[in-house]
Amino acid sequence: MSPQTKLISALSLLLGTLTTISSNHWIMAWAGLEINTLAILPIIAKSHHPRAIEATTKYFLVQATASALLLLASTINAWSSGQWDITHTTHPISCTLLTTAIAMKLGLAPFHFWFPEVLQGSSLITGLLLATILKFPPITLLFLTSPSLNPTLLTTMAISSAALGGWMGLNQTQTRKILAFSSISHLGWMTIIAIYNPKLTLLTFYLYSLMTIAIFLSLNMTKTLKLTTLMTAWTKTPSLTTTLMLTLLSLAGLPPLSGFLPKWLIIQELTKQTMTATATIIALLSLLGLFFYLRLAYCATITLPPNPTNHMKLWQTDKKVNTLTAITTTLTLTLLPLSPMILTMP
Repeated sequence: MSPQTKLISALSLLLGTLTTISSNHWIMAWAGLEINTLAILPIIAKSHHPRAIEATTKYFLVQATASALLLLASTINAWSSGQWDITHTTHPISCTLLTTAIAMKLGLAPFHFWFPEVLQGSSLITGLLLATILKFPPITLLFLTSPSLNPTLLTTMAISSAALGGWMGLNQTQTRKILAFSSISHLGWMTIIAIYNPKLTLLTFYLYSLMTIAIFLSLNMTKTLKLTTLMTAWTKTPSLTTTLMLTLLSLAGLPPLSGFLPKWLIIQELTKQTMTATATIIALLSLLGLFFYLRLAYCATITLPPNPTNHMKLWQTDKKVNTLTAITTTLTLTLLPLSPMILTMP
C-alpha cells in the first residue's frame, strides 16, 4: 500500500469517527459509519492474502447490513415522530432495529460470528484498529440512545456475549482470536450497564481500549501470532514479555490492576439497581475468560510448560521499546488508585 493511500485511509477513518461521535442527526451518524467502513477496507486487504480478502468481504457485508438496519430504524422513527434527532428515538420497532444494528456493528452475541474471523485475517495493527477505534462510534450511539433501548434485550445480549466470549475463547491457540473473544466478553460488560449508567459504559470502553492497545503493541513487537510463538518470545525482550503477563491479568480484571476498576464499578451499580442476580451471573461468567487469560499469562512468563514438541528459541536482541507501548502498559497496571476520584464524580 502506497503512503498516499495509507494517509487517505487514516484521515478518512478519523473523519468518519469524528462525524459520528459529534453528530446529533441520524443521517450524519450513518454517513460517518459508512466513511469508517470504506476507510478500513483497504487497510484490512492490504496484504493481498486470501485470508485478508476473506476478512475484508465478511467485514463489508456485515457492516453494510448493520448500516442498512440503522438507516431503516432512523427512517421509521422519523416517520412516526417527525424528527431525526438521535436522542429522541421513541418508536418501539425503531428501537429494536437500532439495538440489532448496534449489536452487529459492535460484534455482540448473537451477531458476534464475524469479528473473530475478521480479526484473524488481519494484521495485529489492523486488529488493534478494529478492536478499539472502530468500536468507538457504535459505543457512542449506544450511549446517546441508551434511555430508549429495551433493557431486557440488552441484558440478554450482554449475558450471552459474556458467556460466549469466555466459552469460545477457551479452546483457541491464535492470539488474535483470543483477543477477539475477549473483546466480545468485555462488550457484554459495557452493554449491561448502558441503560443504568451510560458514563460507566464509556469508562469501561476507555479502559478496555487502553489495555487492548498495550497488548496488541506488545504482541506486534514480539511478532507473536499464536501460543507456541508466545512461549519462546521471552528470548527477544524478556522485560516486555514479563510485563505483558501483568497486562493480560489486568485485562482479566484482577486486583490491584487497572482492569479491576470497571468490573468493580459495574457490579456495584448493578447491585444498586437491585440486579444482584445479574451481577452474580456476569461475574461468574468472567471466570471463563480468566482461564484463557491465565493461560496466555503463563505462556508469556519465562517458563515453558511441559511440551513434547521442540521449540526453537529466538535470538535475543536489544530492542528499543516503543514509548507508546511503555505508556499504555504502565497505565494498564496503575490506574486503580484513581477509583476514589471516579466514584465521587456526578
